[in-house]
Amino acid sequence: MKRVALLGATGSIGRQAIEIVQLHPELELCAASSGSTPLDDVDAPHTQVGGDLTELLERAEPDVVLNAVVGFAGIHATLWALEHGVDLALANKESLVAAGTLALDAQRRGGGRILPVDSEHSALFQCLEGRAPEQVDTLVLTGSGGPFRGRTRDELAAVTVDEALAHPTWRMGPKITVDSATLANKGLELIEAHFLFGVPYERIEVVLQPTSIVHSLVRFRDGAALAHLGYPDMRVPISYALTYPERAATPLAPLDLSSLTLEFHAPDLETFPLLRLAREAGERGGTYPCVFNAANEAAVAAFLDGRLPFLGIAEAVAEALARAGGEPARDLDDLVEVDRAARAILVS
Repeated sequence: MKRVALLGATGSIGRQAIEIVQLHPELELCAASSGSTPLDDVDAPHTQVGGDLTELLERAEPDVVLNAVVGFAGIHATLWALEHGVDLALANKESLVAAGTLALDAQRRGGGRILPVDSEHSALFQCLEGRAPEQVDTLVLTGSGGPFRGRTRDELAAVTVDEALAHPTWRMGPKITVDSATLANKGLELIEAHFLFGVPYERIEVVLQPTSIVHSLVRFRDGAALAHLGYPDMRVPISYALTYPERAATPLAPLDLSSLTLEFHAPDLETFPLLRLAREAGERGGTYPCVFNAANEAAVAAFLDGRLPFLGIAEAVAEALARAGGEPARDLDDLVEVDRAARAILVS
């Protein structure tokens, strides 16, 4: 029996994770949390709405923590799992974006294993498994391009919230859906991939694959490339992370190859500058990735509340990065202060 602590149980990932746990008798939901939504319909011995997630984890004593918390708020749970040698099924990409160095230090101390849940990173993890690092040439992250692929900046000036939330292939929460529309999500995934797999930024590429069938690829030094294909359904990477290394069955239909048309496009970095800004933040290192994440979170919240236009999200992030010092964080307290200062720029 594998005891699962589910953080972010009422979101899209959380609901699908509960379905996976119910399908597999070898999985037991030992704890569940949400930010503010009641957990009346969640059957777990330890539940918590708000509050300190590490206290919940201490009580629950899980074998695996599925961290599906949205944003910077998930960092404490990520560090707890890694420090305590507990498997971390990571859907909270912000943990590695904002606290990559601190998280890897915690992993070295505690021995916790990271099992990525984002479909792209799960795909890379599977394509890389058992391969020596020197065999790898390039990681290729794919993305749908969101609802505005092919539009010009002028055409994005009057984008509404409803338009930004109409993702063509995935059904996700509002924050990540807006991130997909701006390509900030690919930027966050780029930084996450760097920390997850130890590959330098110049060897991580992003391409658009509109149908979301190819979840990512790895190019090897001999000229071969391995790709992970599947329908856009998060139950697959969730199940893989929770049942690893067993690869348990899911209720999805087999991939019908005869019905597929696969095309790839380069991202438009002029129209969608957040992907470029994320790469620059990652390459600069220090706390620049934390600043990128914090400013983007605050700007997306302002857009969803009607306080900022769609194009203003990238402008706010660029301003925060220009003002930041970027010095490395010595500890989590330093990182929390960097996060706070970056968010404050929107209200200054």
